Amino acid sequence: MQKNNGVIAAIVHNFMGQSPQWYKLAILGFLVVNPLLLVSIGKFWTGWIILAEFIFTLAMALKCYPLPPAGLLAFEAIIMRLTSVELVYEHVADNLPVILLLMFMVAGIHFLKSGLLFIFTKIIVSIRSKVMISLVFCFMGAILSAFLDALTVTAVIIAVAYGFYGIYHRYASNEKRKGERSSKVLADDSLLSEESKKDIVQFRGFLRNIMMHGAVGTALGGALTLVGEPQNLLIGKVMGWNFVKFFIMCAPVSIVVFFTGMLTCVLLEIVHFKGYGYKLPENVYNILKADVEVQNKALTTESIVKLAVQALVVVFLVAALAFHLAEVGLIGLTVIILATAFNGVSEEHHFGEAFKDALPFTALLVVFFAIVAVIHDQGLFKPILHLILGIEGHNQLIAFFLANGLLSAISDNVFVATVYITEIKSAFEAGMFDQNWYDKLAVAVNMGTNIPSVATPNGQAAFLFLLTSSLAPLIRLSYLEMVKLALPYTITMTSAGLLATIFLL
Repeated sequence: MQKNNGVIAAIVHNFMGQSPQWYKLAILGFLVVNPLLLVSIGKFWTGWIILAEFIFTLAMALKCYPLPPAGLLAFEAIIMRLTSVELVYEHVADNLPVILLLMFMVAGIHFLKSGLLFIFTKIIVSIRSKVMISLVFCFMGAILSAFLDALTVTAVIIAVAYGFYGIYHRYASNEKRKGERSSKVLADDSLLSEESKKDIVQFRGFLRNIMMHGAVGTALGGALTLVGEPQNLLIGKVMGWNFVKFFIMCAPVSIVVFFTGMLTCVLLEIVHFKGYGYKLPENVYNILKADVEVQNKALTTESIVKLAVQALVVVFLVAALAFHLAEVGLIGLTVIILATAFNGVSEEHHFGEAFKDALPFTALLVVFFAIVAVIHDQGLFKPILHLILGIEGHNQLIAFFLANGLLSAISDNVFVATVYITEIKSAFEAGMFDQNWYDKLAVAVNMGTNIPSVATPNGQAAFLFLLTSSLAPLIRLSYLEMVKLALPYTITMTSAGLLATIFLL
């Protein structure tokens, strides 16, 4: 009996590792209750409940990486026949470009990290105004995402912020710990002096602020152009819009939202809105400045050549993405090859290090596609769609914008855009409205999936990537913290987009 108790205790302890006991019990409770719900309330409502449970696992990302608990929920959904492995595979296959992007582009950024950190550290120490730094990150995130992929831009910003944090932690704990720092060491405040502990709280707030400004910037820029987001390409293809036509059609809404987002960024920092206004501590600034000086003095011919190679690879990256020379993931693979071949990276473990950040999120994304398959199979969004199609006049535009925003905030915005634009096309071909109204509805769907979805991390792939990155626990960026920091942006940008949809379309 004692031996059996020991085995049970070991199983309980091993289940989801160091996660809180209440969280373990919650996940087990979900797994037990879901089959009972299936029998009692049917597949449709059980599907909605599983979607809510999945969002809960994302919200608890700092307690346990979402892959194990979310994976168990997805596995159970397939067993309960809420979807099929064939449909999950179909969604994975449809999103192969995104998977390749995560696997190769994020790893490619790893090999450009030293050059990016060198440049951005110079920018940070040369700009003392927090408002200006925030605006620079938001604006750069937007402009880059208008032509590049938002996930790529987010990966760059994460790499830079992680580098800033590492520089400070290395100096602040220099007497206690030397050498390369793992994420676990970087998260350990016991290595810091009392003064440094006060600074790091402020520094974490500063990094949370610029990361959110940059991430929101990727959404602002992503809404502007045909290549800004995957759903833009999808909608553009259905509507027959080229790059210029897409920009012109969406401009009445996208331009208004863009400037609203930039103004919001400035105001949040000026008024120190709750969660914003953290400034770069003077001690941290001095450390970053000293690091720049050390780096400058330590530059050798070999290191200058390495930086030059990275700069040329970045130029290639921007050009290849801007002109769409190949799928983004394949461009990322090319970046890895060029950056390693000409910078002397030849050992396998260096390549393994580059892939370790991207692959956990890639696996989580596949689990997400399984949840999307449940949404698809059970038609969870169709009742809302049919309700909106029955509305007439400008109220229909408003309804499409808000419904797409709401559903994109809890699901995959590419999937939401696919469902809605397909149904709108069918309604147009059935003669329910003319070409002019068809165009307006397409813009409402596009802006709805792009803008209100900043409300939650699961609304934007770039936000979810940030939430599950190795940086998030270091700067104490939880799901709820992201929702709180995104809230003012969500309100101002959604309101501006809605008003522009009503009065300017």
